Formats: sequence, C-alpha cells, structure tokens
Amino acid sequence: MALSLAISPCPNDTFVFHALVHGRVPGAPPVEVTYADVDVTNTAAERGAFDLVKVSYAALPWLLDDYHLLPCGGALGRGCGPLVLTRGGAGDGASRPDRTDLTGATVAVPGDRTTAYLLFRLWSAERPPARIEVVPFHEIMPAVAAGKYDAGLVIHEARFTYHRHGLTALVDLGEWWEGDTGLPIPLGAILARKGAVDPVAAAGWIRESVRQAWADPAASREYVLAHAQEMEPDVVDRHIGLYVNEFTADPGDAGFAAVEALLGRAAAAGLIPQTSSPQTSSSRATAWTS
Repeated sequence: MALSLAISPCPNDTFVFHALVHGRVPGAPPVEVTYADVDVTNTAAERGAFDLVKVSYAALPWLLDDYHLLPCGGALGRGCGPLVLTRGGAGDGASRPDRTDLTGATVAVPGDRTTAYLLFRLWSAERPPARIEVVPFHEIMPAVAAGKYDAGLVIHEARFTYHRHGLTALVDLGEWWEGDTGLPIPLGAILARKGAVDPVAAAGWIRESVRQAWADPAASREYVLAHAQEMEPDVVDRHIGLYVNEFTADPGDAGFAAVEALLGRAAAAGLIPQTSSPQTSSSRATAWTS
C-alpha cells in the first residue's frame, strides 16, 4: 500500500525526497505526496493525517505521542535562521530599519507552532510585540512593505530576497540562537506515524533518498523547479545549499542537543508543554518518543 507523505514545496524538501517520491529507493513502498506549508502540516499531523510528515520541531510536544521522530530528512543548520524584517528608513531605501525593537508592534508570523515563531517568542520575551497575526508565508514580505504590519517573521528563501521588497533585517534569529547556545538551529523534522510506518525502515528510505540527491543533483532539477513556484534557479540553488547539509542525513550529537535546548528553554518559559527527555537508540534509526 502507498504511504502518505506531506512535505513543503520548498527546494530543500523536494530535493531530499525526489528519489523516494519517484520510486527510486529500493524496497520503499509507493508514496502519495501532499505539498503544503509547514503551518498546515503541523495542524494535519495532530489529526494523524499522514504516515510521513514534515513538521516544525516546535510542534513536537503535541505530536510525539502518535509519531516517531526520524533522525534524517529534516532541516537543521547554521546561518539559516528566521529573520525579523521591517521596512527600510525613509530617504535611503532599505538601509535603516523603521524601528529598533517591537514594543507595541503588530507582527506577521508564518504559523503559531513553527520553530521560527518559537525562536521569536524566546528572543522577544522581555519586550514582546502588542499583536501577532498568522499570515501565509508568501504574503508576509509584501504586507510588511505595504505597511500593513510593523514587522514580519520570515523563513527559507526570504533571506535571499527580502531586499527586493525594500525591507531590513531587524534581527537574524539564527545568529541570535547560535551566539547564545553555540548550537545549530533546529527548524523542521520528519515524523513517522506510529503503527503505520516502521521508523527504522523509513529512516533507511529517506537516507537513501538523500544519498541519491547528493550523488546526482541534476536528476531532481525539473521536479524541484516545478514546485519552487516563482523562485529563480540561483535562489533555488542557494536554498538547497543552505538547508540540505550534514544534519540532513544525521543530526548527530549537536543536532539532538539543539532540539533538546530549544524545547527545554521553551518549556521552562511556559511557551510549550513539557516534553520528556528525548531518548535515542544506539543506532539512531529512530529518535524520540514522549
């Protein structure tokens, strides 16, 4: 039987999962794919809607009763964190931000259980904004540029294109996190639904899909570009180069420590439910359970 898989249409996901989706991984079952923003998949995973699903690490406390966290295929890294953007200062384009903090501001965010928003809440805890609105990711930068919001929280390829909207980065939350913890940024995770997917097998399929993606990047090119929508090829290449990295095949000690740090700090601050200490198998074929 086919497995249901939900990933984003972003280049890092389509690059990583190309071989699995197209039946090129020996021994893997057929896969039926749904493409959706991570805010959508976070919510769908709570309903058990998919067998394999890409979610935010920030959403794990609500999901680990029903899902295994797989130790591959996700998005962790350095220099790839979310950005808080504001409009440029008057008179010189985008060289100065309109504001230096967000006290009293209205901020557009891409989802209330995204890792980006959780990092934002930790960063802004002492001076929180007045109002938060969840806005589809692709609408955030144009809305901030138009003055509809005082600031916007963006992810993924926006770090390569925000200048085009006349926007300025108030803070790079990845730089803030790495400077404070010394750890990579844990962004997106791959989960396998308990009782539906063998997590050891699933980790093997995904690692083989990653291996094939790296071995022959041209094989997935048409597929990646078809789902990248309006992204130019050079932005697509930079996106993949940044988000598909050594942590994609195995988060390693640093990756697992980063997730523990994120969830531990957020739980201590009362921002998410407490999650029991993650347990890893010796082979890391499966990762965490609650």
